[in-house]
Amino acid sequence: MSGHSKWSTIKHGKAVTDARRGKLFTKLTKEVIIAAKQGGSDLEMNFKLRMAVQRARDSNMPADTIDRAIKRATGEGDEGEQMVESTYEGYAPGGVAILMEVLTDNRNRTVSDIRSTLTKAGGTMANAGAVAWQFDQKGVVIADLGETDADDLALIAIDAGADDFETDGGAASFYSAPDDLEGVRAALTESGVSIASSELAMIPQSQVILEAKEALRTLKLLDQIEELDDVQKVFSNADFPEDALREFSEDV
Repeated sequence: MSGHSKWSTIKHGKAVTDARRGKLFTKLTKEVIIAAKQGGSDLEMNFKLRMAVQRARDSNMPADTIDRAIKRATGEGDEGEQMVESTYEGYAPGGVAILMEVLTDNRNRTVSDIRSTLTKAGGTMANAGAVAWQFDQKGVVIADLGETDADDLALIAIDAGADDFETDGGAASFYSAPDDLEGVRAALTESGVSIASSELAMIPQSQVILEAKEALRTLKLLDQIEELDDVQKVFSNADFPEDALREFSEDV
């Protein structure tokens, strides 16, 4: 699997703890509020809101919590109005490229937190554009295969617009152009498989292969960055060996 898919699968598993779920719900609520404020509360007309709501549902956020977030966004309050979306770039030890999508009401605080986290781990901030050119935006759907044959599922996804797929154990990741994401998800859902997540993600054009020790350091750094309150999503071009993934997954 790509570095993104491995990282996404690990995050999905780690989010089951109460503390992590609470922080995840806070991030997802902000995402829903901003999407609704920017494009309105009509899910049919607001693609960004549909994606935010779907992410929240995939993470098992209660429906009433999602509804309250949309109502708060379209009410008279000013919550979320000062929030801005930004992308920051950096390097982990070993030259791994990192993209960080943030939602913040204080850019100085956000930059300070990200720079401090990177520096403590031996990484660095990068100038705008230094990292982003190495990534392409894709729709990504991760499905739990269960007893389903991966090749049969791939044919369904490709017919719906997927342009690539890969499997790892009991999970399969399907990639598409951003506009085809919803169609791919719908086709897979209709096939009966369980969808772990679906989102627009930044996928690396090539990957940096890491040794086990360096991979574990990078995984811990990515986790620390994503735990920052203002950071919504983290992407990297790291390729993690299985032993490092197992060790990190066990350390929840």
